[in-house]
Amino acid sequence: MTVYGSFPGARPRRLRVSPAVRRMVAETRLHPADLILPAFVREGASEPVPLAAMPGVVQHSLDTLRKAAVEAVEAGVSGIMLFGVPDDAKKDAVGTAGTDPAGILQIALRAVRDEVGDELVVMSDLCLDEYTDHGHCGVLDAEGRVDNDATLERYAEMAQVQADAGAHMVGASGMMDGQVGVVRDALDTIGREDVSILAYTAKYSSAFYGPFREAVGSSLKGDRKTYQQDPANAREALRELALDLEEGADIVMVKPAGPYLDILAAIAAEVAVPVSAYQISGEYAMVEAAAERGWIDRDAAIMETLTGIKRAGASTILTYWATEVAQKLRAAR
Repeated sequence: MTVYGSFPGARPRRLRVSPAVRRMVAETRLHPADLILPAFVREGASEPVPLAAMPGVVQHSLDTLRKAAVEAVEAGVSGIMLFGVPDDAKKDAVGTAGTDPAGILQIALRAVRDEVGDELVVMSDLCLDEYTDHGHCGVLDAEGRVDNDATLERYAEMAQVQADAGAHMVGASGMMDGQVGVVRDALDTIGREDVSILAYTAKYSSAFYGPFREAVGSSLKGDRKTYQQDPANAREALRELALDLEEGADIVMVKPAGPYLDILAAIAAEVAVPVSAYQISGEYAMVEAAAERGWIDRDAAIMETLTGIKRAGASTILTYWATEVAQKLRAAR
């Protein structure tokens, strides 16, 4: 009691007095299996190529990608999302390298499946932006606009090629209307009902993608505001969610994660399917840059950001720290 009067007997601080008590009453817990590792593989690379904007992240060679997949399995990470980085000379207006069975992503899918089999959920980015000479996620029409329905034809072919190469799950990330339904039909047509779809349901046109464009060697001209979501809009995400579920999405996702925790929480409250979130390149880069300057505690900041994403409703989180964090979680058990 203070000299200023009494207050109710409940003292929430009693449940914060020690690490053991805080651990006992924690409402949100991270687990290695919550984490998915995004990984880039560069055509023709004989050794990993470091990314200036993402310290610690590389464009892998096939050999180092295999090693990264094994490390992820050993750490208890649940999945790996593969992004292909083709030779610039192979880019064209319709992203031919993205549907070539001998394209870098398909080669990488086969390599990872050969290495880890079913011990890791092997996922593939289903989008054209890495493979087009204009850097957009779809085919352009005569006026230079992304042609939604022509792009869906390309996505259908991509899904089939990626499934044949060994993808357990395809990540439909292009934000074209109808993409989930078309991809589902394309997979079922070739008897691949077992391949699931991770739908990028609420993918916002974000300023935080910058480092990713270095990672995939993007050739983007202009922006993607005509097909990715406007950061000002929330209800629109629920409309996208309803459509993706109707079309057969197995998992739905919010991207980016950190700036859109309200969207993540709203979607998680609506659905019975798993919900994923992608902690993107800019989120990673900010923490690494601030930590390098001594402004924040790196490890604490990483865990805090991931815990916040999980607390908001994510079942799984794509993060470039996946293997590192999983190793630390296992060591702390």
